[in-house]
Amino acid sequence: MEFFHEPKIDWMGKKWYFIGVSMPLLVAGLISIAIHRWLVYGIDFRSGTVVTVKFAQQPNLDAVRHGLDEQKLRGATVQQVFDPIQGAASHEFIISLDLQNMNAANALDAGKQAISKSLEGLYGTGPAGKIDFNNANAQTIADHLESSDPLHVASKGAETAGKAYTDFAAALVKFRNDPPHGGLIKDFKELNAVPGVTPAVLAALGNDFYLSSYAVRNTQIVGPKVGGDLRRQALYVTLAGLGAMLVYIWYRFELIYGIAAVIATFHDVLITLGIFSLLNKEITLTVIAALLTLVGYSMNDTIVVFDRIRENVRLNRRENILTLVNRSINQTLSRTILTSGLTFLAVLSLYLFGGEVIHGFALVLVVGVIIGTYSSIAIASPVLVAWQRRLGPGQASARKSQVLERETAGTRR
Repeated sequence: MEFFHEPKIDWMGKKWYFIGVSMPLLVAGLISIAIHRWLVYGIDFRSGTVVTVKFAQQPNLDAVRHGLDEQKLRGATVQQVFDPIQGAASHEFIISLDLQNMNAANALDAGKQAISKSLEGLYGTGPAGKIDFNNANAQTIADHLESSDPLHVASKGAETAGKAYTDFAAALVKFRNDPPHGGLIKDFKELNAVPGVTPAVLAALGNDFYLSSYAVRNTQIVGPKVGGDLRRQALYVTLAGLGAMLVYIWYRFELIYGIAAVIATFHDVLITLGIFSLLNKEITLTVIAALLTLVGYSMNDTIVVFDRIRENVRLNRRENILTLVNRSINQTLSRTILTSGLTFLAVLSLYLFGGEVIHGFALVLVVGVIIGTYSSIAIASPVLVAWQRRLGPGQASARKSQVLERETAGTRR
């Protein structure tokens, strides 16, 4: 499929226009990074606590944030989780806290406790003396059931009764946490579906517990050392990927091809990070995964253009490098538009409809597809042309001959 039939666009003649687009984006991004004193890291790379909370109904986010502020948790982020099946109807949110914002810096679970207190202040603590069943653990439930003995197993001995209620409480918690409840029981009668539940059990639970309209589903804690290690590892992985690609292209093509491709990829990554800084978006592990995807996508698009340049060099040894590069880009233009266009539509759909959890991942890909496609033409190719011109006609011709000899030898083998 071709969008253009033998286009004759002078891409290299417009290189200064391309540079005029890239430089302001790079400078603006770097200035923003400098103003923010580096990038804005997510909890994955900072030290802090991530708590997942499920609500019975859509909460008032302003009230939730106000409750967090009252617990001296200013700067906490609240993000809604969009379930693939239920969407926003799942009423599940992620609350992220910085470690330095916690009341007890030495206790890593202080964030969870502070969030629970803020939600209790917002939704109430229930009747005096009763425990919240939706946020109680299995051991707490087992202890209370054992004291009231609704299953009438105390006569069999303390050890037997303790094991029976421990297993029974675990079954109740599993039923509460599994779909479709997802950690939130609205009526104790729902527990009738659990084997062994009797009216006496429901009465015992009603006496000792109440049902809140929220449940703390999960807590993840990232310490300062782990956050620092993750930042270093993310940097090392990105640089290692670029280095490996440089070596491959050096072996498969020529060193300058690899250098040009890596420069173009650095260009893509820096512009993407700059846009994240300008938009004040957090860098998380999913964003790093997207950046590595961007590195691979941009490099692949560049290699397609370079492969066509190499073919044209083989067929036209004496032709000017500018003409060869322009022709190569024009010959691959339809393929570039088709593949990049379809990829862009897919990642744009992820960005618009994928929800808050993958918002950063999708944003990197949306920006990356555009910048990566653009850099293959506007950055990598001009670097290659500039190098060949610097060598001069004689050395450039010798380089072409070396490449051809290497290709011929490889074909013979």
